[in-house]
Amino acid sequence: MKIQVFQVDAFASELFEGNPAAVCPLEEWPEDEVLQNIAMENNLSETAFFVRNLHDYELRWFTPKVEVALCGHATLATAHVLFHHLGSTKNPLIFKTRKSGELQVKKDKGLLTLNFPADKLEPALPPKGLIEALGKKPEEIWKGKTDYLLYYPAQEDIEEMAPDFFRLANVEARGVIVTAPGYESDFVSRFFAPAVGVNEDPVTGSAHTSLTPFWAHRMNQLEFDALQLSERGGKLRCHLSGDRVLISGQVKTFLEGTITL
Repeated sequence: MKIQVFQVDAFASELFEGNPAAVCPLEEWPEDEVLQNIAMENNLSETAFFVRNLHDYELRWFTPKVEVALCGHATLATAHVLFHHLGSTKNPLIFKTRKSGELQVKKDKGLLTLNFPADKLEPALPPKGLIEALGKKPEEIWKGKTDYLLYYPAQEDIEEMAPDFFRLANVEARGVIVTAPGYESDFVSRFFAPAVGVNEDPVTGSAHTSLTPFWAHRMNQLEFDALQLSERGGKLRCHLSGDRVLISGQVKTFLEGTITL
């Protein structure tokens, strides 16, 4: 069996920025073990797999360790592959997912825009070991569908954070978002998810489904320039539209190849 593979930098205006994802077009779904092994071998934070239907695409995402319910940057990467490499003329593209419903990606003026469901956040107590693993106490703690969101007062709090990933992997959460007001953006963030095999994700679209409604409530506005402060860094434009979040960014292709099984 041979499978096409593309490696794409999402939320990046230049190569070697943003968040790399692998994208694999499929004719039909193989066993889940095959998908997981490919993602493990790719060793990127996410590998996206899709199968084309008559009017839309079935889409799934895998980290090197597990399948996840939602991934923004790999969805953006998948749309880029369809638009720029596989000749899709549908705009927006419609993706059917197993746990996050229907997702759309629209191409407009050099940007790709995700249309994702907004997360619902509730005030929360810290799960066991969270504060100790991060080494810095937040001013507020919130809990969404799968992740914790921690608010800090200054960008330096986010920049200087050095988590103990071994301890953080034992915290009961898919991931942990840390955020603060930004100097050159409306807000900054980082995202840690060692429990699913990703110590720190370079740029996390799904985290901005939590960050956008959080900052909309705090700042009383709907549109934001966001910066994720990972080593690679990434820029996102976010807009809260009712119960949906629109997340825009640029994408660059790094490689095209073939997987042989």
